[in-house]
Amino acid sequence: MMARIQLWLALLVVPSLALTGCSTASRHSPGTKTTSPAAKSKPSKKAEGLPEAASERSIRAHAHFAAGLAYDLNEKPEQALQEYFESALADPSYEPVVLETARRFLRVKQPEKALQVLTKAAALPEASGTLYAWLGLAYAQAGRSDAAISANRTAIKKMPQSLPAYQNLAQLYLQNSKTNEALQLLDEAARQPTDDPGFLIDLSELYWRFARAQAAKSDVARERAKGVLDRAAKLKPTNPLILQKLGDGYIMLAEFGKAEEIYTQLLKEYPEIQALRAKLAEIYLRNGQKEKAGEQLEAIAREDPTNPQTHFFIGTLALEQKQYARAAESFNTAILLNPDLEPAYYELTAAKLSLQKPHEAWKVLEDARGRFKLNFILEFYSGLVQSALKQYAEAIKHFVSAELLAKTSEPTRLNYIFYFQFGAVYERYGDYGQAESQFKRCLELSPNFPEAMNYLGYMWVEHDMKLEEAKQLIERAVELEPKNAAFLDSLGWAFFKLKQPQEALTWLLKAVEHAEEADATLYDHLGDIYAELKQVDQAREAWRKSLSVEPNEKVKSKMEAASPASERTSP
Repeated sequence: MMARIQLWLALLVVPSLALTGCSTASRHSPGTKTTSPAAKSKPSKKAEGLPEAASERSIRAHAHFAAGLAYDLNEKPEQALQEYFESALADPSYEPVVLETARRFLRVKQPEKALQVLTKAAALPEASGTLYAWLGLAYAQAGRSDAAISANRTAIKKMPQSLPAYQNLAQLYLQNSKTNEALQLLDEAARQPTDDPGFLIDLSELYWRFARAQAAKSDVARERAKGVLDRAAKLKPTNPLILQKLGDGYIMLAEFGKAEEIYTQLLKEYPEIQALRAKLAEIYLRNGQKEKAGEQLEAIAREDPTNPQTHFFIGTLALEQKQYARAAESFNTAILLNPDLEPAYYELTAAKLSLQKPHEAWKVLEDARGRFKLNFILEFYSGLVQSALKQYAEAIKHFVSAELLAKTSEPTRLNYIFYFQFGAVYERYGDYGQAESQFKRCLELSPNFPEAMNYLGYMWVEHDMKLEEAKQLIERAVELEPKNAAFLDSLGWAFFKLKQPQEALTWLLKAVEHAEEADATLYDHLGDIYAELKQVDQAREAWRKSLSVEPNEKVKSKMEAASPASERTSP
């Protein structure tokens, strides 16, 4: 209700109404009338000299306007609109009522009714550029492109620094595949001499929109968008709202350094406005400066510790940085503050899995299952957690359920990552046929996904299946990531199974060279290869290293069997 009252007050005193889409829409010509129908109806010395018919029209316009306000107060918008319509027809010289009436008709897709009042007002010699811009909008909605172009051209002539007319006209040109004309129009706007940074910032946005719509000329449009933004910056605006728009414009064009400078300045001047920190966090995230983004989010959380979304974003950032304990703490806090924040449950599950706490992860999912409707993410994470708990049969049930849910409501969820994880669960369960099927579906969706190539190839090698095909598949993975120790180990093991130990040794030594940390399986394979090559001492040393990383009875037995009789422990 308060919003309506403010609108009615504005209709009484505001000279013109803004077109939607640009903040500079309210710029109008000096000749726009500002007197309300109420004021015009009062007798004055000038009014005394008017013809009787003009005076009657003024009185009638005021009466309809007052009736429209009354209907609006009583929540009757249709009757209010009809009264405003009659008021605008009675006195088309009062533009605020004309424009508000037209705006309402256009909002309900009745352009012909809007045109009735707009064309009548446009026939007056004092009609403003703002009115002609709305007239162009109404003609466009009515499908009368030529008339719309003409009206917008008149608006630009009357108000060369009014962005709505340029915006409307550029849109018309684009709709009619007149790309060159649209770009030339924006260039015409850019040539206008101006000391108004708001005009330039809004023009930059129009260039940016053009760039997004026209790929062939996007580079040119983006460069010109940046040029007018830089012109706005050189005017050194001090209005914080203008500075914020300038910063947003630079973010839009991926000029993050310039955006950061503006928002840092604003934050120094207005440290109490947390939205500025949020914007800086966005800039840092988009620029890959995750640590700085985290600092801003932490500052927001200190100022407003009860905002669950802030803690959620801090957790997401920590998760990306592999700070799993910190992420879990933030997601827990977000859930405590808002138990209905569903995504936090799944992100917390991911953090718990990364911390190798599958039992705690399962408890989180049980809480989610009791609160939210069954969905793909819930079932997918349930499958991952059950796999981590080595409950592979249960994991498979959840993956099957996730697949069925996605097929009926979210088919895009069934991507290569899903089928990779599904294949891994089947492999651990021991169903190698199903595992192969899922890995192949993964590779159909992402033919150059090396992890799937390596996993499938290694599974075949480990179980003496399709050895030559496995070797070729792993070779493709190594080509994509030639320094991946796991892939190099798999390739060496494939050569070993193919009875080529010397070739296998070459690849295993490369795997050891590129391994980031000691790996028990890698040294076990290396020991087996040395043993096959009759290099017993090297084999024993490799197995010893394997056991130092992870105790294993089979490896221990191999090392003892290769030891000299004098070193073997007696039974």
